[in-house]
Amino acid sequence: MDATAVLINLARRPQEAAEMLRGKLEPELLNAHPHHDNSIAWLLWHAAREIDVQLAALTGSESVWIAEGYAEKFGLDVEPGDLGYGHTPEQARAIVVRDGDLLIDHLSAVVEAQVAFIASLSETDLARIVDEHWDPVVTLGVRLVSISADALEHVAQATYVAGMGAQAFEAR
Repeated sequence: MDATAVLINLARRPQEAAEMLRGKLEPELLNAHPHHDNSIAWLLWHAAREIDVQLAALTGSESVWIAEGYAEKFGLDVEPGDLGYGHTPEQARAIVVRDGDLLIDHLSAVVEAQVAFIASLSETDLARIVDEHWDPVVTLGVRLVSISADALEHVAQATYVAGMGAQAFEAR
């Protein structure tokens, strides 16, 4: 197995985990807060957005959020490059989504774009330095691992929160 095959396998894992939530995400659960500012809706939205924004930066292409019309489909009051990183409690709580399938569809579209990009890469491409602000510097391969790992962590958090009982959530 080569490195790109491993990266593709890793990239698909957040999508596969999110698919297990399909049909279980009623609006009330999606937007409930487990005594924390990040709802399931925020976690899934952020997982997709962090892949999308970083992938667009790596490829120089337009984000899936814009190119495939997800900004309009979601109708959120966020900037085109907003991925949720550094959100204030008020900003995180403003991410309200009524359609769980839309969140999963967006994540799937972003992952498919990521997989297509990875499939186009060679071993040499993966060694290219993409960020010199870290010690050690960050290669494209390491960045792709980081992107997928972060998304997988947030989808896992959403899955965990979805399994909590009603007592875990703030009173509405």
